[in-house]
Amino acid sequence: MEYGKTLAAHDTSIPGLTLFDIPVHGDNRGWFKENWQREKMMALGLPDLGPVQNNISFNRNAGTTRGIHAEPWDKFISVATGSVFGAWVDLRAGEGFGRLFTATIDPSTAIFVPKGVGNAFQTLEPDTAYTYLVNDHWTPQAEYTFLNLADETTAVPWPIALDRAEVSEKDRNHPRLDAVTPIAL
Repeated sequence: MEYGKTLAAHDTSIPGLTLFDIPVHGDNRGWFKENWQREKMMALGLPDLGPVQNNISFNRNAGTTRGIHAEPWDKFISVATGSVFGAWVDLRAGEGFGRLFTATIDPSTAIFVPKGVGNAFQTLEPDTAYTYLVNDHWTPQAEYTFLNLADETTAVPWPIALDRAEVSEKDRNHPRLDAVTPIAL
């Protein structure tokens, strides 16, 4: 984790997917960050997220791998402790369908994920807390789109091989890209 970054937004290869540098201030007691600040984020071009729910995924072991899921809402993702290798795949209809972007996310980094972009992560450290704001409430009727973590077309370069990672059976069985119906927005 890098202390003293300036709040900054960086475009990625996927339209709407924006990577953020987050200022983290630390001393002998630990660290502090302003993880989400609506006015500052909007000044950098982030749409008004309007968060309605905050979710945290605690992951005990390095190599825990979750995704690739595209939800019907926007997400603002960060890490409270530890670090993750993140992978995002554009599952929206259009010329970017199947495009991959990856980055390491630690407490000094965050990413805005627009709806329709598949999200996945692999923990790089034990006891990693992955946190995200969403702008709609989860319901059992929510329509997700899934992509297999091992899809050969997107070829995510997982730091820890999937055969050595902790992955749910459900995530192992999601369809390959050629069987995914692009999300119409």
